[in-house]
Amino acid sequence: MTKDEALKVLKEHDQMHVMEGFDELSAAQQEMLLSQIADLKWEEIALAGNQKEIPLGEITPIKGMDIEEVNAKKDEFEKLGLDAIKEGKVAALLLAGGMGTRLGLDKPKGELNVGIDKTLYIFECLINNLMDVTKAAGKSIPLYIMTSEKNNDETIRFFEEQNYFGYPKEDVAFFVQEMAAAVDYDGKLLVEEPGRLATSPNGNGGWFSSLKKAGLLEDVHKRGVEWINIFAVDNVLQRICDPVFIGATLDSGMVSGSKVVRKVDPYEKMGVMCLEDGRPSVVEYYELSDEMAQAKNPDGKYTYAYGVILNYIFRVDKLEEIVGKSLPVHVVEKKIPYMTSAGEFVKPTEPNGYKFETLAVDMIRLMDNNLPFEVVREKEFAPIKNLHGVDSLDSARELLKGNGVEL
Repeated sequence: MTKDEALKVLKEHDQMHVMEGFDELSAAQQEMLLSQIADLKWEEIALAGNQKEIPLGEITPIKGMDIEEVNAKKDEFEKLGLDAIKEGKVAALLLAGGMGTRLGLDKPKGELNVGIDKTLYIFECLINNLMDVTKAAGKSIPLYIMTSEKNNDETIRFFEEQNYFGYPKEDVAFFVQEMAAAVDYDGKLLVEEPGRLATSPNGNGGWFSSLKKAGLLEDVHKRGVEWINIFAVDNVLQRICDPVFIGATLDSGMVSGSKVVRKVDPYEKMGVMCLEDGRPSVVEYYELSDEMAQAKNPDGKYTYAYGVILNYIFRVDKLEEIVGKSLPVHVVEKKIPYMTSAGEFVKPTEPNGYKFETLAVDMIRLMDNNLPFEVVREKEFAPIKNLHGVDSLDSARELLKGNGVEL
């Protein structure tokens, strides 16, 4: 994009302030800013202050595979899954774009030390969990790691420093998540520093388009990968490329699967698997009516019981079908650091604008079907969202110790 082209499009959208001081920028800064302007998604920016709630369709229960059903065919599922891994049909993808700010860590969240008497990083926990499977299968699994602009270099440096925690370096590939511009409450683009718009990662729903943009879909095809298991960085107990989960999904004939845990409370703050207008969907806990949240089956179990833990498996060909379809954009109020027109850097203490995100749970709605696969909460769900209290470093340490992990 040229300077004149940028001026034209910014004028059309009443965002001319972005070009103030452009001629004083270095050539590299000018190039960066023009590149960012070229990538702006004006249809998203127009949602600022005008966002509308997406009405829910007809919500009905979804049939999942509960723990008893899993255990009844565990050996059969495990063999199916291990065979798929041995044939190179499965890859893992770690969503690791977040920083550990809420945990008092000014580094990627995966660098948090969860150890007590020894050093044990979140990244290390996850690699150890994945290697449990590679050892059983006798084959390494491709691991794609999605970072963000803010933590990519540090994440790669850290993995290099730690010698990839013993994982084969040639089977690990990093890629940067696509970014989305941030605006103030008036819908004006915020500037982060001279020659750079304020941006943030575009939400975990952008993982596949970001993988494709980075050119790694070619690697997926070259390796013969047919299934990708995506998982979040902050759950230190999760089983990755779990052969039983993979085998159950394959056996079901479905194109995607979701690991779920049974909710302990009808109002637990988790997305809930269900059917929406007959298609698989994840409904946020606050979107369920009281009647639905408290509804129970004849056996006394909650009707809408399956809470998602951000561990999904998708068939690659179906991902390619939906990548061109637009996911709903969520407009989120956030505290966004910015630079004033006078050159003063401001780090707000209260929300001051909007960020634009897509969510992985919305990809479920675009799939033809999905298998909710129940796992034992105490063995596979130890998220670290806070330092203390619920879903914290403290609670994760207790769960790790309960599962025989030395800390």
